[in-house]
Amino acid sequence: MHAIFKTSALLLAAATATSAQTAPIRITADLSEAPRKVYHAEIDIPVKPGPITLTTPKWIPGTHRPTPLVDSITGVVFTASGQTLTWRRDDVNMYEYHVTVPKGVTSLHAHLDLINPGRQTTHLASLEWDGLLLYPAGIPVAKIAVEPTVIVPRGWGVGTALTPTSQTDDMIHHFAVTTVEQLEDSPVDTGLYYRQYALAPEISPKHFLDVVADEPDDVNIRPSTIAEINNLIREADAMYKSHHYNEYHLLLTLSDATGGMGLEHGQSSDNGINEKGFSSDEQQLGNSDLLAHEFTHSWNGKYRRPARLYQPDFATAQQGDLLWVYEGMTQYLGNVLAARSGLKSQQQYREMLALSAANLDYKSGRQWRSTEDTAIASSILRGGTASWSNWKRGQDYYQEGELLWLDADTLIRKLTDNKKSLNDFEAIFLAKGGNTGPLIVPYERPELIADLNQVVAYDWATFLHERIDNINPHADLAGIERGGYKLVYSDKPSDAQKTMAAARSRRASGVNAWYSLGITASEDGTLTDVRWGGPADQAKLAPGQKIYAIDGRTFSADNLKAALKRAKGISEPIHLILEQDGFVTLADINYHEGERYPTMIRVEGTPAYLDDITKPLTTPPAAK
Repeated sequence: MHAIFKTSALLLAAATATSAQTAPIRITADLSEAPRKVYHAEIDIPVKPGPITLTTPKWIPGTHRPTPLVDSITGVVFTASGQTLTWRRDDVNMYEYHVTVPKGVTSLHAHLDLINPGRQTTHLASLEWDGLLLYPAGIPVAKIAVEPTVIVPRGWGVGTALTPTSQTDDMIHHFAVTTVEQLEDSPVDTGLYYRQYALAPEISPKHFLDVVADEPDDVNIRPSTIAEINNLIREADAMYKSHHYNEYHLLLTLSDATGGMGLEHGQSSDNGINEKGFSSDEQQLGNSDLLAHEFTHSWNGKYRRPARLYQPDFATAQQGDLLWVYEGMTQYLGNVLAARSGLKSQQQYREMLALSAANLDYKSGRQWRSTEDTAIASSILRGGTASWSNWKRGQDYYQEGELLWLDADTLIRKLTDNKKSLNDFEAIFLAKGGNTGPLIVPYERPELIADLNQVVAYDWATFLHERIDNINPHADLAGIERGGYKLVYSDKPSDAQKTMAAARSRRASGVNAWYSLGITASEDGTLTDVRWGGPADQAKLAPGQKIYAIDGRTFSADNLKAALKRAKGISEPIHLILEQDGFVTLADINYHEGERYPTMIRVEGTPAYLDDITKPLTTPPAAK
């Protein structure tokens, strides 16, 4: 009733035809060969005789770009009444297949294979449906019924928000009829080592944590972490004052082989971290906001979604100009919820916020590119190399949005003598319509402004315009400063920086001298990025070069730090020997300010709004 669809005559006609459909598409996703990095799909599609165009999804909500899986779809075969049919891929849209259905045929069968789906090991697998789905093109995906079945290796457990109907021989899992839109929004995690935790039983509807791991002991999450995730459910309930799902599953994979993952869905989230990511407080810190961020997306991004990011099908390009709300507000709220629930402490929240704010303040590309443009260009800014990324800018709408909404939160608190906050805005903006099942309610910028004014009258249109649309050479630090703190630089890393560095030591770690020399490098001295306009850039260093020696000593992180200390307060430059493309060069860097690490200090005599923001709304967590 709230959804806004952009329809053409073709879509309206197709929707009318679909409403008369008596049988759903039936899809069986076969993950039994997941350890071999291959998935299979058997799909039965109700059809009528004549030409038909079938499609796989292209623009997937939450990924902010076309899916790259289309080139991994192989083994495509269409049959009807036992006869193999000829098909042709569309000459322009690589996601579409054209088939002619013979006379008398009412069901078309399709077989697909998906090679290298992305996140599988010998013991676990994750399924995001876009590589296997196939359905009639030109029809709103919310109007196409589909009945899914998933086959997994024998003995593997299954976590998903799909509604189970039956199970056969502990391998074949049948689920209730849903829509193509909701199926794409319902990932499946499966693994030999699987455990489900019921969360916050007093909160309705039900919430679960579904864990799969490569090692049997890793599914046994520490009791302290489970307590904090329980607090997360309670804190979100207290802040958002609504739910937009029938039940919610936090899906979590623990594996060093599958890489990091965080993708939002309306009734679940697909989260992946390294094998020991929650095994200690030190390991947990770097992952502390992941579950909170993706959970928040159920409200902000799934239920409330920018109007032009919501399209009636998965073929129409999504427009990302409001991603500073979709992702930026979620970045802010996710970190706040992580602190309120105890997944990280208030001090860790501030120190990690200092890191993020400093990174933005030292992002050279902000001299030419606005925050809004990083959102508009999101589909071309995902992925790529770190080389010169500070000048290019990346998906900065996440962290820029976080600072923006902190700015708004502290401003509301100041204007109302701390009687109101962004919590009051969330209760309006994210709770419209009360409690619902999975539903999408689009919005545009004027609604944000109106809802903010409902909390407290202010020129919010100018507030947003100046911070989002304009070129801003420096990061928005007003929220930090109004919150009672100040971003400063020290010659020693903060406790949070040291903790995360220690956690990374079990894997390869690099060297970060970003706020001093303006470089990041891998362990062997290969420059991964050089800050445009920084001291290393002025010395003509470039990403890809390898530092062999510093001041006559071979490269190491310790020798780099020693050189920074020696150069402090003197005029002698730092001398480097470099190699690139088989050639050796020399370079001198004139830098004399020593090591620099961002941190945050309290400004006495000012309101400590940052402390108020991260205080729990429900039961306080135990001190870390």
